[in-house]
Amino acid sequence: MRPETIAAADPSAEAARIHDIGYRRYDGPRLGRAYARRSLYTQSLRGAYGLGRSARSKVLPMLLFAVMCLPAGIIVAVAVSANMKNLPVEYTEYAVLLQAVIGLYLAAQAPQAVSRDLRFRTVPLYFSRPLERGDYVLAKYAAMASALFVLTAAPLVILYLGALLAELGFAEQTKGFGQGLLSVAVLSVLFAGIGLVVAALTPRRGFGVAAVIAVMTIPYGAVSTLQVIAWDQGNLDAVPWLGLFSPITLIEGAKSLFLGATSAFPGGEAPSGALLGTAYALVLLGVILGSYALLTARYRKVGL
Repeated sequence: MRPETIAAADPSAEAARIHDIGYRRYDGPRLGRAYARRSLYTQSLRGAYGLGRSARSKVLPMLLFAVMCLPAGIIVAVAVSANMKNLPVEYTEYAVLLQAVIGLYLAAQAPQAVSRDLRFRTVPLYFSRPLERGDYVLAKYAAMASALFVLTAAPLVILYLGALLAELGFAEQTKGFGQGLLSVAVLSVLFAGIGLVVAALTPRRGFGVAAVIAVMTIPYGAVSTLQVIAWDQGNLDAVPWLGLFSPITLIEGAKSLFLGATSAFPGGEAPSGALLGTAYALVLLGVILGSYALLTARYRKVGL
């Protein structure tokens, strides 16, 4: 119907006006990239333990956390009741003994951190904000490393408090505790990078879980087997060099080289030598930086 027809039918229509009220402008503070990055880190760290999610999502991470801490509590109880002079397990040795639990946690939570965003195509929503791709990668990497550090450092705290309760040597226990924290910090950063790179290759969480388990276990089994063969054949010099080719044995060799920890390599001899130490340091640094670079490259390909 034409406007003239409307006006003839209803004289009041001539006085009608449409006012463009628009949207109310935001006058509050603009928190920017740093706040967005920090929020993503916090949300991802909480999500790694199922906090803020359904009760079902909390079961596995909390169960694995309890499994990590339970042996430490038993060790402390035995040390206190038996009046031991030293803890039966070194601080730097504990995480390697429970590597299966750490691997399961990484396999379960790394895909949860990145695969879901890829599967449900929520990554472009992050990048529609001031958040950049580098910010996203940094927040996810830091959150996964922090979650692993909480998992591996908590039992060391229990061991340390138990050692002080048992009145073991304060200086010796504090030194060992510090070395243990340093070793699990490096382990957390290394494992987080590897797990996230593997998980980010597929939007399917199930495939990501299987791939992370494979990457963490197959190289370790192969390297351990080759180390035993080399040791049985008397080729002792090859044992520590083979440790460079598996994430777990890489951490094992590094803590023996740089922290003086007891070696779990065949023969029990701690690796030594400036050349070997340089090789372990370079491989560790290369894997960590390479993981971050691969993650950044992966999210450059995620289109808006």
